[in-house]
Amino acid sequence: MTQWAGRTAVDIAEAVRRKEATPREVVAGHLARIAAVDGRVGAFRVVRAAAALEEADAVGARADLGRLPLAGVPVAVKDNLPVRGESTRNGSAATPATPAAEDHVTVARLRAAGAVMVGLTHVPELCVFGTTDGVHGIARNPWDPSRTAGGSSGGSAAAVAAGLVPIALGNDGMGSLRIPAAHCGLIGLKPGTGRVPLDLGGGWFGMSENGPLATTAADARLMFSVLAGEPVTDFGEGTSTARGTGLDIAFSTRSPIAGVRVGATYAALARQAARALAGAGHRLATAHPPYPLSFGTTILARWTGGTAQDARGLDARLLAPRTRRHAAIGRLAGRLGMLNTDHRAALNQRLEPFFEKYDVLVTPALARPGPAADAWHERGWLANMLVNTACSPMTPPWNLSGRPALTVPFGSLPSGLPGSVQLVGGPGAEHQLLDLAAQLEELHPWRRTAPLGMPGPTRR
Repeated sequence: MTQWAGRTAVDIAEAVRRKEATPREVVAGHLARIAAVDGRVGAFRVVRAAAALEEADAVGARADLGRLPLAGVPVAVKDNLPVRGESTRNGSAATPATPAAEDHVTVARLRAAGAVMVGLTHVPELCVFGTTDGVHGIARNPWDPSRTAGGSSGGSAAAVAAGLVPIALGNDGMGSLRIPAAHCGLIGLKPGTGRVPLDLGGGWFGMSENGPLATTAADARLMFSVLAGEPVTDFGEGTSTARGTGLDIAFSTRSPIAGVRVGATYAALARQAARALAGAGHRLATAHPPYPLSFGTTILARWTGGTAQDARGLDARLLAPRTRRHAAIGRLAGRLGMLNTDHRAALNQRLEPFFEKYDVLVTPALARPGPAADAWHERGWLANMLVNTACSPMTPPWNLSGRPALTVPFGSLPSGLPGSVQLVGGPGAEHQLLDLAAQLEELHPWRRTAPLGMPGPTRR
């Protein structure tokens, strides 16, 4: 049974459709791996062992098993998305432990496609920060458990990078998919506005999007298509890298946040990735998006304002100090009228000439190494802000603009941790970005899962 742990979602689903494996065998193998490994990683808040096996049997009995895109594929779900029968704690002691009556729409779509939800993954409180730690646990980077898995989809990223599940569901409000994907050596796709159902309350004033975490471009494409409600016909086997040729690509290492610089190693990796795409037939130029000088203030207002919305109705005494301070600043931003401007329209108007000239932007995914896997929720707000901003300034513009963006593994850091770069496209360009990720995967294959003392299968 354990032979299926560590395999891709595309491979697993094909084997189940061909009846070379049953959903129960696949899920049981992954549950065994979770039991063996997650104590060192801290990916899961809840493991649905008994329920997942029952649901796997139900998938195996479906009359349409042979047509299910994700037949028998185990999936981890970020703990701010409801899974029926389970509480949605959102990383907090202030949220109710009441089981959800219904699945989130994205979870329902995954179930309809044949996937099995094996558990809910750790997040920082209210998904605010880029380190995943709190009262429910700490998610660690499987490549180096002394480092954070990133956040806020840190538990989901850790689960995939450790081979506990082949794919995971998360969301991204300031980089919350892309940051942990970059730390953990995964593809993390933030879809563009409206491509995947949101249904996350305020959604940080429209900045949040739900999306996939995966170890291959084919898995990310398959999961994205299911989440977006697109027809799936080739189940990932026929993914073409030829569709993404001859593009005008801009390369930039300029930080959108004034005063925050990208480290030389991270800039060099992005430059190498851009040159690799140029060698694959794309046209490359160094060009910098015209980020407004006020971007840092704008994004802070929306980030804190979103937290203030999410904290309404919760007992503030049960929130961590950093969360309380973040929400208080958001309330002040609201009183000062800083959330009344249509910042998305203003930013896109400023960026439009740039993206009329270039199809895709390549940037570093991160600017600095991830901080230690530690109890950051017990530290002050300013300490958290400084470490978050220094590490990951490159992701927020694409939440505010609503453009699709993904991070893709590329190379490695001097520490031995995976390297990563970010690709940004125009509205509706998710598959174009996935084509480019597939090209990089073909040109520079990466190790898909961290060893952790267990077999770590490579792409080939």
